[in-house]
Amino acid sequence: MYTSNFNNLILNSDSYKTSHWVQYPAGSEYMSSYVEARGGDYDVVFFGLQAFIKEYLSKPITQQDIDEAETIIQAHGLTFNRAGWELLLAKHGGYLPLRIEAVPEGSIVPVSNVVCQIINTDPEFYWLPSYIETSLLRAIWYPSTVASVSRYCKGIIRQALEKSADNIDSLPFRLHDFGARGASSFESVALGSLAHLVNFSGTDSMTALVAASRWYGMNKDMPAFSIPAAEHSTMTAWGREGETAAYANMLKQFGGAGKAFSVVSDSYDLWNAIDNIWGDSLKDDVKNMGGTLVIRPDSGEPIKVVREALQRLAVKFGTTINSKGYKVLPDYVRIIQGDGISPQSLGKIVDAVMEAGFSADNITFGMGGGLLQQVNRDTMSWAMKASAISIDGNWKEIYKDPITSHSKRSKKGRLALIEDSNGQLKTIRADELTAYSNNLLRDVFVDGKLITEDSLTTIRERAKW
Repeated sequence: MYTSNFNNLILNSDSYKTSHWVQYPAGSEYMSSYVEARGGDYDVVFFGLQAFIKEYLSKPITQQDIDEAETIIQAHGLTFNRAGWELLLAKHGGYLPLRIEAVPEGSIVPVSNVVCQIINTDPEFYWLPSYIETSLLRAIWYPSTVASVSRYCKGIIRQALEKSADNIDSLPFRLHDFGARGASSFESVALGSLAHLVNFSGTDSMTALVAASRWYGMNKDMPAFSIPAAEHSTMTAWGREGETAAYANMLKQFGGAGKAFSVVSDSYDLWNAIDNIWGDSLKDDVKNMGGTLVIRPDSGEPIKVVREALQRLAVKFGTTINSKGYKVLPDYVRIIQGDGISPQSLGKIVDAVMEAGFSADNITFGMGGGLLQQVNRDTMSWAMKASAISIDGNWKEIYKDPITSHSKRSKKGRLALIEDSNGQLKTIRADELTAYSNNLLRDVFVDGKLITEDSLTTIRERAKW
């Protein structure tokens, strides 16, 4: 059985990449490739490159990496570019002779535009930009897609609050990340949950807090918050006959001025919990505790459940009419809906809430699989493609244009991203840049060094509505 360092960058690629160094034309010197999201329903929120560079590109390739990679790749049935990797070790100390430029993280870029571009800085390593395509593209598409979905959801909630609430001050806490247990891996949680925090300040993924400190300079400031919350086990442990006592215990443990806590209330009968327990037996305790009880439904058809829950709570606790003409529950009781939330269902729920006369201020959302797991590379059609090659000192534009799918047509040449005279972002060839055009792509990584580093705070400001 072959064993290897799990962080061996040579093995962090597709198998077929290992033979590509002999497939390029003789005289090849420089290869330029770019990354874009070719389509989809969301604007791109660019995020994640800095994390990848810090975790994987800031460490040199070692002789041990080369030896292990050769053993595995040759046993795998493929050729291995040992001379190339050993030259990299000898000439560059194992650091990759690459230049990666990209838009600043947190930038909002329409689809079909370049967001990242990579080129080798040493002509002997023309094969290297393509070799790291697998890891680089993955490092960008996943967190950028999650950040893009999260921002899209933020827009839905923002519009609902602008229409139906007195203010939107609570917007950063209106979509809570519930996705840790449903994500495919620990690193997916770290990247995806952190990407959500570009837009929001609520999460139950503690891994994201570690990631923010590790990769984005949040060593002292807390990037996100949560509240005490019940799960079914802590409620059903009291037995069905002890449901009231279980809820009363939550009030006792977590109630108090300025405090908030969440209680899942549908382990048995949500309507009984609202009408007869929260709204009757414990009503005075809820009103007088000084904090905010957040009732959490966790089953059923979300639109129907949220609307009916609000209506029943209004009967029991009353409402006021805000400046926009919508009903608002007392400050001490709210709802969080965390089951069945997706970008599509979210809009339908807030529409139903407002159609029933309630402000979106009454409800917060939790999003799990729809945020971190129900995305893939095709969600926004991400791709990394070679667009220019220098052969014997001459640059040549290269591209693909399959007759069977024009949507996969790639861009040509060395690229730049500019803001045109209408304020729109536009991809152009770098040789079209003028003294009056500012290339929004900036150097991020050059020859083993992270050139530009941003904190999560700075990235949030860029992505802010």
